[in-house]
Amino acid sequence: MAKRQSFTLEFPIRCTTNVLYNLLSTSAGLSEWFAEKVDSKEHYFYFTWEEGNVEMAEQIATVQDTSVRYRWEWMDEEEYFEFRIEKSTITSGIILWVEDFCEPGEEGDQENLWESQIDTLRRRLGN
Repeated sequence: MAKRQSFTLEFPIRCTTNVLYNLLSTSAGLSEWFAEKVDSKEHYFYFTWEEGNVEMAEQIATVQDTSVRYRWEWMDEEEYFEFRIEKSTITSGIILWVEDFCEPGEEGDQENLWESQIDTLRRRLGN
């Protein structure tokens, strides 16, 4: 089996870094756009999807208003998914970077999944 590879996506977002960080790093924020329901205990997050499936991810790193990194319980130790918030030096707008891992050849499917998720986030923000 081929090793999973990382990929990074860039999304312009219209909001403050603090508001965006809270939507990316808290169970209440994630419940508004990422999954049907999100509960947390310490640094473990439990995501409930429409079908009733529950997945657990550990929040493994955070930098206030800058980034948050998670690892699904089924991921290898060196894998994660991460949200990074940056201010564009050209437009002064906010850029959300998403880094994740996927099987070789599945990049398109994963990009579509993240684009759908980020569209939901944008609607929540009124973008």
